[in-house]
Amino acid sequence: MAKIATVLGDMFEDSEYMKPAAAYKEAGHEVEVIGAEAGTEVTGMKENTKVGIDKAIADAKSSDYDALFIPGGFSPDILRADDRFVKFVKEFMDAKKPVFAICHGPQLLITAKELEGRDATGYTSIRVDMEYAGAKYADKEVVVCQNQLVTSRTPDDIPAFNRESLKILEK
Repeated sequence: MAKIATVLGDMFEDSEYMKPAAAYKEAGHEVEVIGAEAGTEVTGMKENTKVGIDKAIADAKSSDYDALFIPGGFSPDILRADDRFVKFVKEFMDAKKPVFAICHGPQLLITAKELEGRDATGYTSIRVDMEYAGAKYADKEVVVCQNQLVTSRTPDDIPAFNRESLKILEK
């Protein structure tokens, strides 16, 4: 089973973390939450869900994980201001490991300069940003690119996002 790194900061979209993380765990995968500081908690933006940080970004190595999960909300925008998170995301893309980003999650991929020439989707407000970053944007519930990158737009797309993410994790 896969070990999935999840990068998470305050103001994440509660359902975009909780539902995929539960689906990954239910399928037998391990989900480890990486944030600014281990042993702290981050808070969701709508339901005030509290999630504990398992590992600090300073101690996280992409080589220890099989896949990366980037939930949406304001968390990706906050995290992309920290070069350590950007570097971490870039390492997964460069290694061609699976990356799952929903809603505003692609903001970290934009900052890592990893969307050039890729098929992707995201929340409507970042569409132009994604296009300027070189992504081939598609307004679809889920977009899978090169059997590596899975992106979705909103919480309504979570069932399709989970389905396609889990398919990739099975390989």
